[in-house]
Amino acid sequence: MNNNYISFKKSLLTASIIFFFTISCFAQEPISKTNNFWSQVEFGGGLGLNFGDGYFSSSITPNALYRFSPYIATGIGLNFSYSSQKKVFKSTVLGGSIIGLFNPIREIQVSTEFEQLHVSRNFDEKYITNEDDNYWYPALFIGAGYTSSNVTIGIRYDMLYDKDKSVYSEAWMPFVRFRF
Repeated sequence: MNNNYISFKKSLLTASIIFFFTISCFAQEPISKTNNFWSQVEFGGGLGLNFGDGYFSSSITPNALYRFSPYIATGIGLNFSYSSQKKVFKSTVLGGSIIGLFNPIREIQVSTEFEQLHVSRNFDEKYITNEDDNYWYPALFIGAGYTSSNVTIGIRYDMLYDKDKSVYSEAWMPFVRFRF
């Protein structure tokens, strides 16, 4: 069986376990009957842009979270990024994520996020000897951040980091989350 398929199945199982664990642990928080579903949903995400000396990278990562209480939220996100380096490569990354947030106090946020990404890398044959790549890559982030109003700034760590396959250069990454 294809290793990418096996990796995808393991990643999907891990994401399902995390999602259902989050829901079952915090489903005990009552939601007022006067509130409807959409009043508990928060939208947010991030945008990224990086360029210079023949390199270009952009990303968009929208997400939607359901707030069970002031302390607990879970939701889903999408990920799209494109990057290229002149005469070297072009890369497209598409995927989704399952997000869990815990705010022990209003200003502090602890997060878990499982991301499953499809990576497509195309190298310029004239200049690079690498072969084109198409594969699925899982990432499991544990993070902490400081929240002020509708912005959270923090750092997260990819527990499944693989330097040869990851779309990220390091396992540790800063983040900024916006919500509306």
